[in-house]
Amino acid sequence: MKISNIQSLKRFGKVSFFILSVTFSVISFKASAQGEALFKSKCATCHQPLKNSTGPKLFQVRDKWAAGGAKEGSIYQWVNNWQSAAASDPYAAGVSKWSQTAMSAFPDLKKEEINAIFDWVDSQKEATEQKDGGVTPLEPGSPDESDEEGSLGWIWIVMGVIFVVIILAVGGVRRQLNVVTSDNPDSQEKMTYGEEFRTWAWKNRLYVGLASLVLVISVIVSLFQGLYRINVVEGYQPSQPIAFPHDRHAGVNGIDCKYCHNSVTKSKSAGIPSVNVCMNCHKQINGEGKPFAGEVKKIYEAAGWDVSSGAGKYTGKTKPIVWNKVHVLPDHVYFNHSQHVVVGGVDCKQCHGDMTKMNGTAMVQPVEELNKIEGNIKLTKPTLTMGWCIECHGAKDVALGNGKNAYYDEIHRRLMNNDKTLYKKYLNGDGKVTVSELGGWECAKCHY
Repeated sequence: MKISNIQSLKRFGKVSFFILSVTFSVISFKASAQGEALFKSKCATCHQPLKNSTGPKLFQVRDKWAAGGAKEGSIYQWVNNWQSAAASDPYAAGVSKWSQTAMSAFPDLKKEEINAIFDWVDSQKEATEQKDGGVTPLEPGSPDESDEEGSLGWIWIVMGVIFVVIILAVGGVRRQLNVVTSDNPDSQEKMTYGEEFRTWAWKNRLYVGLASLVLVISVIVSLFQGLYRINVVEGYQPSQPIAFPHDRHAGVNGIDCKYCHNSVTKSKSAGIPSVNVCMNCHKQINGEGKPFAGEVKKIYEAAGWDVSSGAGKYTGKTKPIVWNKVHVLPDHVYFNHSQHVVVGGVDCKQCHGDMTKMNGTAMVQPVEELNKIEGNIKLTKPTLTMGWCIECHGAKDVALGNGKNAYYDEIHRRLMNNDKTLYKKYLNGDGKVTVSELGGWECAKCHY
């Protein structure tokens, strides 16, 4: 049977429309994924889409600014540098008073990226009302959100779209050839695509069944891999109110980490140094003529230090520095810095990386970067995850009986005096006892 030009044109139009629809969907999905990824890395610390938090909710924030009389483009200037926006736009100045916590500056974000964030936020569904009149907003990082797709994932998506188009095109050609070569072309042409597919699937049911099984298993594996990546935030590095070059302080000047983070040896928290600690050095070092002189002036402003008169003096007018937290553990997780640093003898670089080479404030170091540091225990699980801690406890050895730690010395004494067989079993031929063998894998050690 000969296919008319009109039929061919119609089919070509349908295929073209399908290709355009799929392409538009892929582009839209990519933009949404970009906005979600940027929101989670830049905004989620202080903002939620549908609920006020440290910062105000961001749902339809562009419309709110426009309705409030903000200058055109002011909201983008606000994201890049809120202080500049507040100085030039009265509406932005009013927003700056919403919270005592200062808005972080993101000068690296382009207008298109900011719009991608707002587009993703606006696409979130309004919270549903509860019986008591409350609402249930969509929390960032909840299981309903997917993690950012890597560049390799997008390649697979594009390839998948191309293969689908090819399969549909080849299937259409094959169907027309079957109609032409069939002994009963009229009955063949009356069959729908669904009927034809069911007939083909039944003839090849063994292969279809195997392919379906593989597809189902692949979907389940992909689902669990996605769940394992929820709230894994390697590489997270928020902006800070004052730029602090660790490489200059800890590297060039050789300042010990414990000088600034002085509670790390006696508290569960390493502590953020007070501005007084900074002033111990910066009373004399004002950075004049250096590119970071402006950052030193921020320290003087926070300490209330006036350098305009003589050797300088304290005015008593201080201004707190609002640092943005980098490493955040869940509330049900207990971690004690002093136990790891003093008792365990763990070096700061094992978890935080080599700060002598970092020109900036702290970030959540990817495990691949931590593994490159000489002397670090080589781990495989993502940083700050439970698997990361367990893996380290299984590899880290403890020093027994060397007279440096009374706790481990007592364990060593009891093992040697009471059960030498158990002690030899712990050594396990490698001459060391790991944290896990002393209870480091017990749930109650880390969880309340």
